[in-house]
Amino acid sequence: MEGRTLHALGYNLAVSLTQTSIPVSPRIGRFSYAIRNIVVEAQRVEAAGMNVRYLNVGDPVAFGFQTPAHLMTAVERAIRDGHNGYGPSAGILSAREAVAAEENEKGWPISPDRVFIASGTSEAIELALTALLDEHGEVLVPNPTYPLYTAVIAKIGARAKYYRTDPARGWIPDLDHLDSLVTPNTRALVVIDPNNPTGAQYPTAVRKALLEFADRHGLPILADEVYGDLGYEGRVAPLGSLDLDAPVLSFSSLSKAYLAPGWRTGWVSIGRTPRLDEVATAIRKLADGRLCSTIPMQYAVTAALTGDKSHQVSFRAALKERATLTGERLRAMPGVTCMTPTAGFYAMPRIPLPPGKTDEDYVLGLLRATGVLCVYGSGFGLPAEDGYMRIVFLASPDELNDVYRLMADFTADFCR
Repeated sequence: MEGRTLHALGYNLAVSLTQTSIPVSPRIGRFSYAIRNIVVEAQRVEAAGMNVRYLNVGDPVAFGFQTPAHLMTAVERAIRDGHNGYGPSAGILSAREAVAAEENEKGWPISPDRVFIASGTSEAIELALTALLDEHGEVLVPNPTYPLYTAVIAKIGARAKYYRTDPARGWIPDLDHLDSLVTPNTRALVVIDPNNPTGAQYPTAVRKALLEFADRHGLPILADEVYGDLGYEGRVAPLGSLDLDAPVLSFSSLSKAYLAPGWRTGWVSIGRTPRLDEVATAIRKLADGRLCSTIPMQYAVTAALTGDKSHQVSFRAALKERATLTGERLRAMPGVTCMTPTAGFYAMPRIPLPPGKTDEDYVLGLLRATGVLCVYGSGFGLPAEDGYMRIVFLASPDELNDVYRLMADFTADFCR
């Protein structure tokens, strides 16, 4: 018995001495999502006793905006009626019909069989990119960009190529630069309009030029239109409505305009052109592989898109008030520049950094000194030395005034 015990101990010791870490894919080193990654440092600051104001994630519910009651009723009814099992991979028919009907009403005719319900816009984007890319593929993404795109592209093993947008002209895409990036490996163009992270909207002439560019190069457009209902002067027409046969895949969700981000219910709508038939088939196949997205929440899609939308009127007014305050207060800080947003709830100011400092130095310093958490611009693809950062301005005007007071005092010291 004693011999067997010693033998076992020796075996276990030998195993422990020879074990090495299990390797992970090299692609993980290229995967980054700064909006969430920076929270680790915020938690350290919080643990040290400082109150942290989380202005890094665009979650309206976290700032007191309430999910409309009729959406919650629809989900509760679905649960009580027993809709708790698996459902169709593409999504329940009533939800797909509601999405298609709204797109048609907005001037972009699509059919329900070209709509796929997903676990948030994030999954819809991943399905589309996976359907379009191989490891040699390239995707044209705006700079700055929403980092989910570059994270998913890296995960697939493909390559993101940034096209410039001009902050001096309201973050409008540089079409000449865009044209210079096309290669035989280019597979898609990402257009985020209204824009996250800048709060910009593109003029109609620019939108038409992007459609013409994509058509000339035979590229599908991944049109991120999550904030389309949150233009302060009214909803923004779908990009596909400007050319009904353009190869456009449009993404949206219940998260932002319908104040239900935690439900993870979004969709991709695919234009009617036969050029996208194989893409639609591929997305359906990928959707089959993950069974379905959350079924009870899908019953809220019809309630949201066909029901009372009066909450959007007050929400847009609240956002416009906060955007105006944000632009004015930021531009009042010496050396700080910032476009006043015209949609959504993000602003992207530029801080005049001292020599040798980066945007991450500024953001981490602001967090540690004041408890205000934003996201550095390099997390969205901008050069770290340029000094950009993204602010979520969903907090109340009183709280935002307090935040900008703290930020002004810190900036004056940091940039001295």
